[in-house]
Amino acid sequence: MPDLKEFEKELAGLINKYSLENLSDTPDFILASYLVGCLMDYGSAVQRRRQWFENGGPMTTLPK
Repeated sequence: MPDLKEFEKELAGLINKYSLENLSDTPDFILASYLVGCLMDYGSAVQRRRQWFENGGPMTTLPK
């Protein structure tokens, strides 16, 4: 597993380098944290999709 804290820190620096935080008036470290969260959530969604196809569906669409 990659070092996500280091990735997040570098991502915040990249966001700052290009002044992308100015688009939303949100600090670079908050944007970096948000984007890392999005990547983690997407990875989880891909795993659930794979499970759904492997099991041939149907699967509960929403957690109960």
